[in-house]
Amino acid sequence: MKINETGRVGALNNYQRHIETQRQDSDRKARRKDEVSISTEAMELLKAREMAQDPRRLERIEELKSQVSSSMYHVDAGKLAEKLVPYFKSYTQSGDQS
Repeated sequence: MKINETGRVGALNNYQRHIETQRQDSDRKARRKDEVSISTEAMELLKAREMAQDPRRLERIEELKSQVSSSMYHVDAGKLAEKLVPYFKSYTQSGDQS
């Protein structure tokens, strides 16, 4: 007995692989439709919104508002200078490089 055309089995496997690949591609496309992504900017906005609703922060803001409205708010010049010095140092350093 002589067996001819043994390559047909391989051709059938190629056909099955092709059909399986198409099915997997269609499954992936169907799954991607339900995908949700949140940008980094939106995440920052959500975080800022949560911070704004923090009760301690709201209490501090109300305290500052009442001090400003009653003219009792006092700016500590030393603390302000401490916060401004690093900014001006970085500003002058970046100005020197360009």
